[in-house]
Amino acid sequence: MKARYRYRFYPTVGQQQKLAQLFGCVRVVWNDALALCKQSQKLPSNGELQKRCITQAKKLEGRSWLKDVSVVPLQQSVADLGVAYKNFFDSLKGKRKGRKVNLPKFKKRTSRQSARLTQRGFRVKNNGKVYLAKIGDVKPIWSRELPAIPSSVTIIKDCEGRYFLSFVVEINPQQRPNNNKSIGVDLGITDFATTSNGEKYKAPKPLKRRLKRLRKLQRNLARKTKGSRRREKAKKRVAKLHAKVKDTRADFLHKLSTKIIRENQTIVLEDLNVSGMVKNRKLSRAISDLGWRDFRTMLETKSVMYGREFKVISRWEPTSQTCSCCGFRGGKKELGIREWTCLNCGAVHDRDINAAINILVAGGQSETQSAFPIGGNLRGVAPLNGRGGRHKTTTVAATCETSTQLEPVQLSLFG
Repeated sequence: MKARYRYRFYPTVGQQQKLAQLFGCVRVVWNDALALCKQSQKLPSNGELQKRCITQAKKLEGRSWLKDVSVVPLQQSVADLGVAYKNFFDSLKGKRKGRKVNLPKFKKRTSRQSARLTQRGFRVKNNGKVYLAKIGDVKPIWSRELPAIPSSVTIIKDCEGRYFLSFVVEINPQQRPNNNKSIGVDLGITDFATTSNGEKYKAPKPLKRRLKRLRKLQRNLARKTKGSRRREKAKKRVAKLHAKVKDTRADFLHKLSTKIIRENQTIVLEDLNVSGMVKNRKLSRAISDLGWRDFRTMLETKSVMYGREFKVISRWEPTSQTCSCCGFRGGKKELGIREWTCLNCGAVHDRDINAAINILVAGGQSETQSAFPIGGNLRGVAPLNGRGGRHKTTTVAATCETSTQLEPVQLSLFG
């Protein structure tokens, strides 16, 4: 199982100049190879692209500066372009699950920069430093040890100007003791997650908390003249705020997903049509601020890592309409209705807790396995067992959306 470990580092001024040159060369090779592919009637091979865009290009006067950087990231840039085209054709033929993949695009200088090195281009030293070919030694902040020798490293510079080293290592899944606990998780907007044992988790909603500040910075950016240095500074302030929002959301999702995985053997989640739900202009910002898709990907990844079972039930299951006590379906209810009474047995339900219990049952698990308090699910009504097990579920979640980072990684643990 492949995993990614990312560490921040602070290069010197000289190393920043070398890294900027490396990112520029990688970007130029990618754009040259992509332009050559668009002009050709038949897609050139990887060897042909490397020959024309790297070997022969170094002999040209306008590309002679390609000699100043290591050839390893240049070759990996061409290889990544081949992977991008393969993903596009597989998506076009229906061989690739998930969202449709578009044709590769030209890279820009103002966006996120990256360069990938294989074992020929880097080395982790015993003194804690990492040698990068034609860059020198850099000292990352080792927040944890690498579990194995990395097979590759990606040097990343985000839009905020931070530098990271992202290592790819091969790890063995950790088989945790089976605690025979199962849990159903219902995702929502008011409460990010409601579990079948009655717990509710509030989302930090980092974008909503900083929306006023973001609007002010974006208005300030719009007033600046294009190409000016003040515009670059204003753009960096906007990127810094977006990075803060992303980091806050990722921290919450990682902590919650780790807690659920450690405490339960079986986790059942409902399949949500997030791409369709964000088309609602009244809820799109609130849904995007929660990170449902990232949370599902984290649960899937960590369930494999810790030997847990992860299930996803169909999105068409009427979890909010069915009574978790008697199984009576009371019909569709408006989003504003947070509590309702079953017309058949008289049980009073919290909408989210009732849906979480039904998600657990639809996943083939009994309500008693959810560690729910004896004596009732909400208002003293004892849950009835044995209703589930006939619904179709998937043992593994669908593949996540295509990453903009074209790297040979199957599972990413530390986004």
